Amino acid sequence: MSFVEQLNALDRGEKKSPLLSRFERVLAPVSPSKLEALAQESVEITRRNFGKTMRLFAPIYVSNECVNNCSYCGFSRDNPILRTTLTVNQVVTEARHLADRGFRNLLLVAGEHPKFVSDGYLEECLEALRKTVPTIAIEVGPMETPEYIRMVDAGCEGLVVYQETYHREAYADYHTAGPKKDFDWRINCPERGYDGGFRRIGVGALMGLADWRYDVLRLAAHLEYLYQTCWKATFTISLPRLRPAAGEFDPEFAMSDAEFVQALCAFRVCFPQVGIVLSTREPQELRNALFPLGVTSISAGSHTEPGGYTGEGADDVHLTVRGRRVEIDESPATPCSGKATVTSAAGQFDIADERSPEEIAAHLRSIGLDPVWKDWDAAILSGNVVSVS
Repeated sequence: MSFVEQLNALDRGEKKSPLLSRFERVLAPVSPSKLEALAQESVEITRRNFGKTMRLFAPIYVSNECVNNCSYCGFSRDNPILRTTLTVNQVVTEARHLADRGFRNLLLVAGEHPKFVSDGYLEECLEALRKTVPTIAIEVGPMETPEYIRMVDAGCEGLVVYQETYHREAYADYHTAGPKKDFDWRINCPERGYDGGFRRIGVGALMGLADWRYDVLRLAAHLEYLYQTCWKATFTISLPRLRPAAGEFDPEFAMSDAEFVQALCAFRVCFPQVGIVLSTREPQELRNALFPLGVTSISAGSHTEPGGYTGEGADDVHLTVRGRRVEIDESPATPCSGKATVTSAAGQFDIADERSPEEIAAHLRSIGLDPVWKDWDAAILSGNVVSVS
């Protein structure tokens, strides 16, 4: 049985598991005093399971080409943005820049476009990075299990795939073209990744596409299912909230800061060992407040455009119209005509917390947390570990 069947049962109102019933109760509206008590409980559980540590990572956007039409995403196919795909050497340059800043944990991100991100491209990137970057994850279009096996063999350790929204009808409204339209194909992606050998799997939902309690409850159900069926992996969750992006999508469903805190604490209280990821989508003040409450992994100094750290790829920016590359000195067909006025590739969304990695690390230390840049090495599995007596 796949998670699709459990999700359908949940939507039919069938009986929930004891854990999911508890989670639902924690999500119920609470007073400020009860939210404070929940936050304190979350702090205590986090320290007990994770100590005073915080993992830091950085995303590298390798391509903003995409064949999907997703109304909320800056990379959406019909958005009139400038696009580029980095060469393998350019990806290495971006990674070396981040390594010089301390990062040993990178996430490769790409839009879904088989013409641009294909033919072994990602495997080449992974092979080029694996000797210097011990922890590499990917957040790209869903694949079949044999493709995931190749990614793992090339040095990839983690897979991140967000369902965006677990609401079927809303999902169909937001995704109007491209392979991402297939709701079930996407929702079963973590299981295919697990079969492909990934050690770490990240799941999540994009807050703002449906009622937040609806999506958060189903994300919890998904997580519970994965813990039961993919028990050799570790898991992270994330609740990214929508940010301004190309296309000027106006979300119908709001999630307040207090509700965001409640949702994160609910995961910590009900899933004590799950990793919780917090991105630079959230503003500095809120991120500072959330760091001690259950978050275990954060991005810092992020860019969401290909080549954003070093300027790589700026010499090859172009438009893409109906899958065809259009140089920016040509006159593209509608809808791109007259829209492209910048000279670098567009980002997926606007960053809210623009502090440098060094500033983030300094703040973590000031509140008693240890920034962790590296917590994994392939030698652990190879057996080449030097013992100290």
